[in-house]
Formats: sequence, structure tokens, C-alpha cells
Amino acid sequence: MSGMRVRQSMTFPSFQRAALRALAALTMILATSVRSNYVFDEDPFQPVTQDETVAVGGVVTLTCSVKENDNSSLQWSNTAQQTLYFGEKRALRDNRIQLVKSTATELIITIAEVQLSDDGEYTCSIFTMPVRTARATVTVLGVPGKPVITGFEDAVQEGSTVTLTCTSSGSKPPAKLRWYLNQEEKPGRPDVVESNPEEPTYTVTSELIFTVTRNDNNALVACEVDHASIANGDKKTEQPLSVLFSPSVSIQPESDLPREGEKFYLQCVANGNPETLFSPLFASIHHKTLRGSWRLSACRPLCSLLSM
Repeated sequence: MSGMRVRQSMTFPSFQRAALRALAALTMILATSVRSNYVFDEDPFQPVTQDETVAVGGVVTLTCSVKENDNSSLQWSNTAQQTLYFGEKRALRDNRIQLVKSTATELIITIAEVQLSDDGEYTCSIFTMPVRTARATVTVLGVPGKPVITGFEDAVQEGSTVTLTCTSSGSKPPAKLRWYLNQEEKPGRPDVVESNPEEPTYTVTSELIFTVTRNDNNALVACEVDHASIANGDKKTEQPLSVLFSPSVSIQPESDLPREGEKFYLQCVANGNPETLFSPLFASIHHKTLRGSWRLSACRPLCSLLSM
């Protein structure tokens, strides 16, 4: 028909729409990789870092590297985004932070005498177009203090129940406390964890409740701190346990077959706390009429030979 205009709408086939969506998704992934701490073969200029863990007072090393460089400088920044080093140039006046290595493809620095305030994310940047960054998380461990055991008396009576308390402060994350009796681990009550005011550390408390026997006399009760910042056994407190119990007495002859006319030695042995005192005893067999059963009774200050 003459004079009539035909309007045509442009549409994409379904496979073209799918291809466009895939291209958009790929673009987003590549854009995200610019701020990632993972390296992609497609981007040799992407910095690579790794997370670090260090105890308070220690030294942490931060390493940033790239596969290739277009003469752009690498830079390390702290958790407050203050520049620490720009290439080999120091930017922050903190003598704890030192340069280890600076090349076109690598920037390594150390932080000594690490403090709890050094905990957080550090950023490595390379000033290409666009700027590429990678982050490294530094986890600072608070070192727990030596444990303190309370609840001891001078001595405890056999059969009584004892409650001991162990406390350690300054750990981050919270430490675990372990109880031992003569090097054998004993289960304590669940640890109680409390936050310390004005600092991101914790105080941990544990209780051990048990009934003492005479076999526990002079046993070592120990509380040990278990924490990632210290080696096993580095923070351990031991105390001896004194148990009061009545003495048990036994008679030990020097010979099972004494001869007539010879001295017959008998030893009175007592085991108790406090220590039992007695005098040694011996009997002389002078004639054959020393027959039958005999017993020794412990007394203070000597043992007596009694006919049964």
C-alpha cells in the first residue's frame, strides 16, 4: 500500500539473549576479581596476599605479589587505610613496621611487637588502570596469663569434698582450661568466659570438684591453659594436696623363723597424716616357751608386745 509506513521492532533471537546475559555475568566476575585476594590467569596484574595469625608481642610478615607489572608501584595500607609503604618508600612513622623486600612484582613488610590494635584487614594495591587491590586479614591472638588456683586449705580431711578454682586472664580468643591430678586429666565444670573491660580479651574460670582419699595425699593438682598462642605446658600451675587420714599399722618381723636365744626384731610400720611417732621394739627369745600368736599394737611413743 502506498503512503503507509511499516513499523518493525527489532528483536534478538533467544540464543543471542542468553549470550548477552552470560557476557554480563562474566563482566561482573572479572570486575569482582580486581578486588580479590585470589589470582586469575587472565589478570597477571592482580595482587595476591594471604591471611596471617600472630600472637601479641610477635612479628607478622605481610607479602604482596603480582605476576607482571607495567611499572606501577605496589602499596601496603593498614586497617585504617593509612599507607605503610609505597614501593620502598616509608609512609607511616612507626618503627615497628620495616621493609623486607621491594621489587616490581613483590612488596614484603614486617610488623614487630604486634599489639591487639593491629588486628584487622590490610590492603595491598597496585596503581594500574583500574587500580587493583587484595586484602590480608591479620588475626592477633591475646596471650593468656599463667593460671591461678584457689580453694586450697592447709590440709583437707580424708573423705571430704574439695572445690578448686582456676583462673586465667588475657586470652583472645578465650582459652581452654584443663585439670590434672598426678598427671591424669580430670573433668572440670564447663569454663566460664567473661569479657575484659576496655580490651578485646577474656578471663576464663574453671572449677574442679572431687572427693579426696588417702591416696591423694601429696598428689599434684595442676591447671593448664590450652591456647593457640602458646605451646602445650607453657602456662601451667601445680600445687601439692595434703590429706589428713588416720594411721594404718602393720608389723614386719626381721625373720619369719627366729631361733631360740637370738634377738627377735619386730618393726612397727604406721602410715598416716600427720606422721605417727613410735619407738622401735625388739624381743629376745630365751627359751622354748615363746610360742603361739603375738601381736604388736601401735601406741605413742612405743609399740608393745602383747600375747593374744
